[in-house]
Amino acid sequence: MVTIAPPAQPSHPVETTDADYPLTRVPRGARQGWFAVVVVVAGFVFFTPTMVTGGQVAGAFGFTGFLGAALLAAGILALYVAALGAASARTGLSTVLLSRLVLGRVGGKWASLVLGGTQIGWYGITVGIFADLLASALGWEVSWPLAIGGGILMATTAYWGFKGIEVLSWVSVPLMFALCIWVTTLSVNEVGGWGGMFATTGDGSIPLGLALTMMIGTFISGGTQIGNWTRFARTARGAFVATLVTVIIIESAMLIFGGIGALAFGEADFTVLLFTMGLAVVGVFMLTFNLWTTNDNAAYAFGVAGAEMFGKNDKRPFVIGGVIIGIALAVSGAADAMTGFLVMLGTVIPPLGGVIIGTFLFVWRRRDPGHDLDAVTPFIWPGIAAYLLGTAAAVFGVVTGIGSPAVQGIIVAMIAAPVCHLIARRTAASAPVTKA
Repeated sequence: MVTIAPPAQPSHPVETTDADYPLTRVPRGARQGWFAVVVVVAGFVFFTPTMVTGGQVAGAFGFTGFLGAALLAAGILALYVAALGAASARTGLSTVLLSRLVLGRVGGKWASLVLGGTQIGWYGITVGIFADLLASALGWEVSWPLAIGGGILMATTAYWGFKGIEVLSWVSVPLMFALCIWVTTLSVNEVGGWGGMFATTGDGSIPLGLALTMMIGTFISGGTQIGNWTRFARTARGAFVATLVTVIIIESAMLIFGGIGALAFGEADFTVLLFTMGLAVVGVFMLTFNLWTTNDNAAYAFGVAGAEMFGKNDKRPFVIGGVIIGIALAVSGAADAMTGFLVMLGTVIPPLGGVIIGTFLFVWRRRDPGHDLDAVTPFIWPGIAAYLLGTAAAVFGVVTGIGSPAVQGIIVAMIAAPVCHLIARRTAASAPVTKA
């Protein structure tokens, strides 16, 4: 008689896995239709601080000049985000995993650190906005209990994953659109119609380059991580078109809605404006869903970044850890440093997206390189050199005030990527062969 031995038991506990594939390519069977991706991206781009930035810039330019600058910023941002979205859809990889293929297994950790860290910062800023808004509506003198409760609540859908974010976006996007159209109508009436709105003037306090950096900077960190969601798209072409159209429409709308309200009522902060207009109750209800949608995307993003950083195939512990840090930032008043934070984002993050786009378009030729993610070399020096060159261009813009640091960083890094790879190949080909 043949005895069949029982299967061997593993010598160590089986690692918890995450259905959102934080450390691997998204398989074809798990891809989503373009409309599901659009809904999630739309919920992410509906970002209240973008409206605040629109209000700040509009006051410097007046409506005519502001309108042109806002459309330009939205167009640049949309092209940038859509190109990154296409790269992730083609490869099935999140932005931080793309960074591993572009900068190396160790070099790519910088992407996880800066992208995850900035999203934690945005989480804290958004929780702070929510807590202050709700505290004002309730007549509370302190807002920290609301920051703690709201911060925990906002993380629940991110913990659930892509489907949780999609469900919430279905609720928040229509509500926020309705609120913005309502505020716009009241604002235009306040200045005597569209003629009065176009006749408004600015004080010239913000140069165009800084204005573009501020408007692009409101979503540059989140936009660089668009691959966290477009990697679920079925085709790169579909991801590019869907993301391009969605970002242009919604980013323009958010900036313009914020700008119109500021010009009409002299208040750049959209949440304060709602109280000024007597829309506190309705505004709190609708903004709560909007801020929740923004923050669950942010929590998802720093969860994925943390999973890559520490090599753990489960984003959920990092969602929890990032939320705790974000709430602490909110309670300490991180939102007060928002402008400086935006300038910093517009300096170090765009070159990262630029080098990924340049590598995808000109080195990989819009194909998935197919590399084993665990076999990537520690440092990919051509990619690192291109990133540093792009960052230097962005820093130059910040220091000298010449141009737009965000745009310069993207363009220089994107062009430098194929050039640095070409130089590396030619240098390797011309190196003498040493015989044993």
